Amino acid sequence: MDLISYINNVSSQFESAELFFGHGTDNAFDEAVFLVYGMLGLNFYYELDEVNRELKESEISMINEKVRQRIEKHEPVAYLLKQTLFAGLNFNCDERALIPRSPIAELILNGFHPLLSSTPKRVLDLCTGSGCIGIAIANQFNECDVDLADIDESALELASSNVVLHGFGNRVATFQSDLFENLEGLYDLIVCNPPYISTYEYENLPEEYMAEPVLGLVGEERGLAIPLRVLREAAKYLQPAGLLILEVGFSNELLSQRLAGVPIRWLEFENGGEGVLAMDSGELQQYSGEFN
Repeated sequence: MDLISYINNVSSQFESAELFFGHGTDNAFDEAVFLVYGMLGLNFYYELDEVNRELKESEISMINEKVRQRIEKHEPVAYLLKQTLFAGLNFNCDERALIPRSPIAELILNGFHPLLSSTPKRVLDLCTGSGCIGIAIANQFNECDVDLADIDESALELASSNVVLHGFGNRVATFQSDLFENLEGLYDLIVCNPPYISTYEYENLPEEYMAEPVLGLVGEERGLAIPLRVLREAAKYLQPAGLLILEVGFSNELLSQRLAGVPIRWLEFENGGEGVLAMDSGELQQYSGEFN
């Protein structure tokens, strides 16, 4: 079978199954392309018409097994492949951390323009998981140092493998830390994608999310406990002109209600996504009393 026919076949199977697409793709066809390309070791940026080849029976058999797992077990494709893309970069990906999918990727590729007035020299990726955000920032700003911090040691092991993958060992360091607890010094930019959904929301998520570590998804106080703590503590770790980027996803409305006295700057994205705020050091200090 030729490549395009096989991808269409897989796509049809995905469309017929009760699958959820939300871990890097949003439809059956793109998911089929992602799986087949990944299994064949093809460059994800090749257009279908650039890959004119027939599939061997052994290749079809190999991919069919992954298709079966995707349909029967609802395993996300990124975990089946042990890799995924984020901000144009390839990353090791497994069950030790959430699958990279943050809209913050768009900010990184835009150099955080116009939020940053100068190139950051020292950056913190807090609740780093796989390390994708911090490593993508290091790739974007080739003279900045980046710290990756997470409370979960197994997630940091995955992040460390991605630091090695991209050859950033001289500029990117990992720290096991309960938020800021084991960190020192001041940062020009702190980016944080913490757990921000409630237990109730988690219990009603599609089955695909059950493959991910609950530690990276669920937070107390209806999901707001960790975001509020970050808002309370971040100013102490920012330079006077430093910036915090914090993602809370669909908890943005709840956070806005909780912080009714704070003029939150919610960012907009051309490629989709919501629930990401930006606050500078001065704003964090000015409204510190609201974050309790």
